[in-house]
Order: sequence, then structure tokens, then C-alpha cells
Amino acid sequence: MELVRSLHLVAAEELLSVAGLILLLVAAWGGDKAARAISIASVGVLTVCALLAAPALCSGATGPDTLAFGGQYKADAFSAFAKLLIYAGAAVTLIVAPAFFDRFKAMRAEFPLLVLFASLGMGMMVSASDLLTLYLGLELNSLASYVLAAFLRSDDRSAESGLKYFVLGSLASGILLYGVSLTYGFTGHTSFAGIRAALGAGPMSVGATFGVVFILAGLAFKISAAPFHMWTPDVYEGAPTPVTTFFATAPKAAALALLMRISLEAFGAQPQAWQQIVIFASLLSIVIGALGAIGQDNIKRLMAYSSINNVGFMLIGLACATQNGAAAMLIYLAIYVAMSVAGFVAILMLRDENGDPVESIADLGGLSKTRPGLAAALAAVMFSLAGIPPLFGFWGKFVVFQAAVQANLVALAAIGIAASVIGAFYYLKVVKVMYFDEAVDKVRGKSDAAHVVLLAVASLFISPLGYLLTNWLHALAGNAAAALFHVA
Repeated sequence: MELVRSLHLVAAEELLSVAGLILLLVAAWGGDKAARAISIASVGVLTVCALLAAPALCSGATGPDTLAFGGQYKADAFSAFAKLLIYAGAAVTLIVAPAFFDRFKAMRAEFPLLVLFASLGMGMMVSASDLLTLYLGLELNSLASYVLAAFLRSDDRSAESGLKYFVLGSLASGILLYGVSLTYGFTGHTSFAGIRAALGAGPMSVGATFGVVFILAGLAFKISAAPFHMWTPDVYEGAPTPVTTFFATAPKAAALALLMRISLEAFGAQPQAWQQIVIFASLLSIVIGALGAIGQDNIKRLMAYSSINNVGFMLIGLACATQNGAAAMLIYLAIYVAMSVAGFVAILMLRDENGDPVESIADLGGLSKTRPGLAAALAAVMFSLAGIPPLFGFWGKFVVFQAAVQANLVALAAIGIAASVIGAFYYLKVVKVMYFDEAVDKVRGKSDAAHVVLLAVASLFISPLGYLLTNWLHALAGNAAAALFHVA
């Protein structure tokens, strides 16, 4: 009965595994001609997986009934919230990818399969309640991501970004694994519940503290938090834009959710051991993200620094070490995923008359005169990322700062608000080029229908209409955060 119950709880991962293997056979027999059909089937699989995960979130599932395989896997409301964001980011990637790769005659059947297996790894990451499950899911996601970054073999930048991501990712995995070994050695447990009990039994040893530091450092790389952010601009610029869209949404959500779970569950008994680390990473990410973006002339590199900056703001919620802080972080994460989808879909639509990508910010001069709809959507993304009301991105920053004030982290909130003003400069620069510079008229390519629909949906979500969803979003984020703070 225990095995049957466990298999029921991991239904989404089972579906991804079985579907991935079946579609792998289809790819072997059908070749690259079957790539579009495999992509469509993969989107269907991800949709079903989202439907399987949704009930746990809506019901606020938590407690012993959510544990599977002897406590190594947890299908609670928190993991369900993260999985919905993961599956949404993966599905968007698969929808926008064919039109991009077809122009290079590089759409291969392996692409949707790699996204599926990466999604499987990310699902395991956010449901992990044991260090072994955590590492297994993390590496499954990472191995697929390294290949995706270098997927466009005809582009030297793509190969370079894949190599950089692989080398630095391997280093981060080694750091994380060393932290795991130290944590196990000084607590005697690999389960999050066992680690929490061991750390809560008395003062934290020096060895266990080093274990916490190394684990957080390894995860900081995965979320591109400073000072482990160095790979982000190069990989975002060099990777194919659909892959960059994927990196900015699904893996980002998975890594942040994993960081939340291990900090608040496994290390939750000793928050003072990691709060200062998170605050330092938060402030450094905010500052480096804001200042690093100012001199960028490539729109994808600018979005990379924007990602670093926004991760810093999200870490403010984690630094609170409270349920309100966790809920605020999840709300910000959901809004950030929507903003990233809108931003990168708009970037995918920036093409010249030959269909080649237009990535230079200077080439967007006068876009409001030649492509007013696209310029308006991209401007909305920039204003929302800057946190300017009444766009929905403002609400993400507001709830995080509010949680920080409630947790008596007033100085952190004040610094974050001040840094938001600095960060607004480079977002406004893009808007200024589109609306006030002379028309360059370089963006002439026709937009794919799927891109237009996705951009319209994401833009509506981040528009003032998004505030209609605040009660619903707060309720779901509250259910997810409550699951993190449930101690059996």
C-alpha cells in the first residue's frame, strides 16, 4: 500500500518519464521531421502534469500524507506551486522554439525531449525532502540544460555559452556536493526533517555551518545570485533565445523554490546561520544587477542583469525567514515568470526583414513608429520589471518590502527601495530609445501567430488587469508557504 500511495504522489514525474521515453523512440524512428509533432505532444504532457499538480496546491496539501518513498519526496502545496511555474515556462519554450529554429534549419527532435527531461529533474528538485533526491533532480536538470545552451551548433556564441555553463555549473555542483557531505557528516542525516531536528538540538557546530554555506553557495549559482552570477550574461546572450526564455523561467523558478525549501525546512531551526548570507547575496545581486545593466547595448545581456537584480529582490523575502516572507517571494516569482515570458517573446519578435534576430538596443530606435504594438508590449515589460505602478511588477516588489518591514528588516527594505530607483534607469533607457530616438526601421520581420498570442496573454497578466488576480495569487502563495512551515 505504501508503494501504491507513493506512485500516486509522483504521478507527474511518472508521466514525464514515460512520455519522454516514448517520444524518444518516436524521435529515433521519425527523425527531425517529427520535431514539431513531438513538441506539440510535449506541451500536452506538460499540461496534463500541471493538472495533476494543481489539486495539491488548491487544497493546501501538507503533512505526512504528502511524503513518498520513505520521506525522500514531498508532493505538498509548495512543490505544486513551483511545478505549475516550471511547466508553464517549459511549455512556453516549446511553443516559441520551432519558429526560431526553423529559420536556421536547426529544429531537432531532441529539443523538446531535453526540455521534458529537464522538467522532470526540476520537479524532483522542488519536491525533494532529502539531500540525495535534491542532488539527483538538480543534476538531471543541469545535464539537459548544458546541451540546450549549446543547441545551435552553427552559432559560435551558442557553443561558447554551453561550454561556459557546463564548466561553471560543474564547479557549482561540486561545491554543493561538498556542502551536502559536510551537512551529512555533522548532522548524521540526509533527510530535511532529520537535519532540522539535529540542528535544533543545540548550538550549531562549525562544520555544519560550513555545510550550510557551501550548499547555499552552490544553489546561488543556479539562481544566478551575486557573487555567483558571472555566467548569466554570457549564457543569456549566447544561447538561442528560446533556450534563454527557458533559463529565465523554469530553471529559475525551480532553483529558487529549492533554495526556499532547504533554507526554511532543512535549516529552518537555525535561521541565524543563513540569514546573513542571504541578505548579503540579496544586496549584492540588487546592486550588481542594477549597475551592470547600465552599460549594456544588447537586449539579452540587459535582461540577464535584470534577472540578477530581480533575484536580489526575491531573496529579501527569503531573508525574512517568515511565512509572510515566503509567500511574498512566491508571489514575486510568479509575476517575474510572467514578465520574463513577455520580455523574451517580445525579443523573439525583434527580427529584420531577413528573419535574423535584432538584439542591439540601438536598432530599436523609433520602434514605436514602425511597430507600435510590439513597442508598447516591450515598454510594459520594462516598466513592470522596474516596479513602476500601476503595472503588476510593482506589486511583487511591494509585498516583498512589506514582508521585510514586518520582519524588522527595515534597513534591508529601505536599501532595496533605493536600489529600485537606480535599476529603473536602464529599463527607461530602452523605452527612451523606442519612443524618442529616430526611427531605424530595422525590425521588419513578420511575427509568428503563437508569439503574438503568448505576448498578448503575458502582457495582460502584467498589466493593471493583473491586480484582479491578487486575491487568488495570495491564496495560492499562502497555501504553498504554509506547507513550508508545517513541521510534522
